[in-house]
Amino acid sequence: MTMPSYLTVHALTQYIKRKFDADPHLRKVYVQGELSNVKHHPSGHIYFVLKDGHTQISAVMFKKQASQLVFRPESGMKVFLCGDVTVYENYGSYQLYANEMLPVGAGALFVAFQQLQERLTQEGLFKQEFKQALPKYPRAIGVITAPTGAAVHDICTTLKRRYPQAQVFIYPTLVQGKQAAPKIVEKIEQANREQRVDMLIVGRGGGSIEDLWAFNEEIVARAIFESRLPIISAVGHESDTTIADFVADLRAPTPTAAAELATPDYKEILANLLAIKSRMTATVRSYMQQQRQQFNRLSQAYVLQDITRTLRPFVERLGNLEQRLPTAMQIQLMQQQKALQQLTFRLQPYEPKQKLQAEKAYTARLQERLTRAMQGVLLTEQQRLTHTCRTLAVLNPLQTVGRGFQLTYKDELPITSVAQLAEQDEIRVQFKDGHIKATVSEVIEGEDK
Repeated sequence: MTMPSYLTVHALTQYIKRKFDADPHLRKVYVQGELSNVKHHPSGHIYFVLKDGHTQISAVMFKKQASQLVFRPESGMKVFLCGDVTVYENYGSYQLYANEMLPVGAGALFVAFQQLQERLTQEGLFKQEFKQALPKYPRAIGVITAPTGAAVHDICTTLKRRYPQAQVFIYPTLVQGKQAAPKIVEKIEQANREQRVDMLIVGRGGGSIEDLWAFNEEIVARAIFESRLPIISAVGHESDTTIADFVADLRAPTPTAAAELATPDYKEILANLLAIKSRMTATVRSYMQQQRQQFNRLSQAYVLQDITRTLRPFVERLGNLEQRLPTAMQIQLMQQQKALQQLTFRLQPYEPKQKLQAEKAYTARLQERLTRAMQGVLLTEQQRLTHTCRTLAVLNPLQTVGRGFQLTYKDELPITSVAQLAEQDEIRVQFKDGHIKATVSEVIEGEDK
């Protein structure tokens, strides 16, 4: 009996693999199923299991194909796959090599949008506390958009119309296609480095979700979040919403609206300034008129017109005090001179040398006593003068009238008692800002009960 020819495991596996590879029906297979055990390898490959209610198959999507996905495959997601079925020789098992992948139901871009929105929300990039305030009166505004098209024209026209004082710097960039997102990030970083502007407007005109997709890229969202310059997102039309809108400091429904939100209207500013100027002018004029009227009233007051006679008694008293001060100093000086003469007489019996020394010592003591005495007299008289001046200030009738009291005169003499008055006497009552004349109808002595 002839011995059969045994194959090695490797040879058998290679044979089966050739059969799989030679079958045209396995070269491009379209399969629908549910993702399970999805693993994103650091190399960029994605390993997973595709299953349905009855069976499952191992699958892999290599880095080149995986990098073209706009969404992130996750376990439990139902997808459409297109790929090749072959045998993995190391384990002798067949598996699916996926070249394309689309989510079942919602479009791939919509799924990618939802995934990124959820992830960035969890990280807190959309929180209001991280939003920067826009400058009220921007010095310069940067615009990151396509250099041609309706968006840049609308923004520049609106800025020039509303706030021509602000400089506008255009940062031209791609806004559509695979290279658009990196270019937008590059312009945001450039504007932050140069610090030529106070804020940025980032956006473009309307279009499909594919046209606007650059503003849904994660790198653009993170660049907007990390920008030190405040950013207004102005992407598409009012109904269009992108990830950039959520992370920006302010979202504008259109590029034109972004220019309006970025600047005040200089016509409104000018109108407000004119109104403020008018109110200030009216206020100053009113104040000056009041002060002029008050000055006229005070200048016509009786007390000010006859101030010399009112202050005459106090001036005379002050003159008397001034005369008394030198008299007291003279008397003190005469007393000291007399004491010096007596000392001189007592020193005559002594020898000339001793007499001279004693006289010098005693003279020095007398001079010291005289100086102290004069200083004491001067200090006493200065204190008396200060006290008198304060008394004069308290007795000043102008201050009394200013506090609400009145001065009463009869025949130009001040009245201090009712005993000086009789019925039918004519009197004059002096107020702060004028006087009245009156006739006494009755004199009542004693306290008013």
